[in-house]
Amino acid sequence: MNENTIICRCSDVTLKQVRDLINDGYVTYDEIKRITRIGMGPCQGKTCGQLVMREIANMTGQNIKDIKFQTTRPPVVGVKLGLIAQEGKKHEE
Repeated sequence: MNENTIICRCSDVTLKQVRDLINDGYVTYDEIKRITRIGMGPCQGKTCGQLVMREIANMTGQNIKDIKFQTTRPPVVGVKLGLIAQEGKKHEE
């Protein structure tokens, strides 16, 4: 794969950028995510996640099964859309 290949289309991150970060010592998905925003776009890592994990495995000699995917932090509680709409109306007045 060419180093100019876009690994994360949502955040426009190239293979070279990912490899450079791994060479600099960032060897977890979450570390690379924090620096590049990989996995934070509309696809939430569904497109780029496995590619990044594969690069980490290849460059560090780890088994890809041992590499932890991104930490998921869902909302603490659900929010009803009606409440959001009410707040929006308050700010319009």
